Amino acid sequence: MVRTMSLIRALISTARMLRHTPRLADGLPPDDAVLLDAPDDRLAPALVSAALGDYEHAAKLLATTRESAEWENRDRYVMRLAAFAHHRDAWLGHWLAAAPDDPDALVVKAELGVCRAWESPARVELLREMGPLIAATAESDPRDPVPWRIALDHARGTHAGHAVFETLWGEAVRRSSHHYGCHVAALQYLSAHWHGSHRECFDFAEQAAEDALPGSLVKALPLRAAFSRMLGGDLTSRTANRIDAACDEAIRLSSVYAEGDPWPAEVRNLLAYVLVGRLRWAEALEQFRLIGPYATSFPWTSLSDDPLGQFLETRDGVRLQVASGMPLWNRTDGGRPRGHYA
Repeated sequence: MVRTMSLIRALISTARMLRHTPRLADGLPPDDAVLLDAPDDRLAPALVSAALGDYEHAAKLLATTRESAEWENRDRYVMRLAAFAHHRDAWLGHWLAAAPDDPDALVVKAELGVCRAWESPARVELLREMGPLIAATAESDPRDPVPWRIALDHARGTHAGHAVFETLWGEAVRRSSHHYGCHVAALQYLSAHWHGSHRECFDFAEQAAEDALPGSLVKALPLRAAFSRMLGGDLTSRTANRIDAACDEAIRLSSVYAEGDPWPAEVRNLLAYVLVGRLRWAEALEQFRLIGPYATSFPWTSLSDDPLGQFLETRDGVRLQVASGMPLWNRTDGGRPRGHYA
């Protein structure tokens, strides 16, 4: 009897999936339309030019962000340009040869150097060698918070003490008090995996989110703390509540932005990931709809070396989970076949 009931439940679940899953694909772009880490309209031409060995577009783009104090955009563009230079750096070499003291070239060079050092078995030694370059980059434009974000990453990798961290953090927020990249770098330093604890990490994130401006991505900082904590293993009920609260705050933030907006794409990808971990299937599916075609490597690289494949697989799994929980038939007189004696 038990086996029979289990079989019936499995058959009903499969029937629900077959019935509802196609409809749940409405609003989701097809797999072949989803892009991984797609650049925006301003960055794309700079990357194309860099691929051809030309740095002028990148130089103009970063100069514009610096002159107009677009610190959030600047930080994103610096990271993407450095990631590109990690494999194809001839254009950056030409730029540095032509303008060795250019603040925009220096900040890309510093970011690239930290990224390369981070991947080496001799990470600490190589990062320490980067100290003078990071200092020179910060001095090249004293208004710019991005070198201080790089300095915070550098401090984490070199195991700098909390006193050093506090000094760097003070310099960063003095330049841009709500800078998302600097907040993420500080949160990573304070994580239990590095130089803090889960409680310290959450406390910092929640306070920063409370102080953040409406619509600021800093509002999603507790979600980052939740992600870090979920990687740490079993959860207490109190921690689970903090993670759910972080999801709720990030859902409110996500609702501020238009569907398919590339700006909050990474936050939405992370939110979908954490919601899946909390078995909040319907809310996760809604975030996949809002993400549209903009998959991001983070956080899916924590699960797979194929982040795009992992994104698509998870999205499909969420659809199946939502479908399996839906009624097999509509609960109306016309929506369900009725037997002879109904």
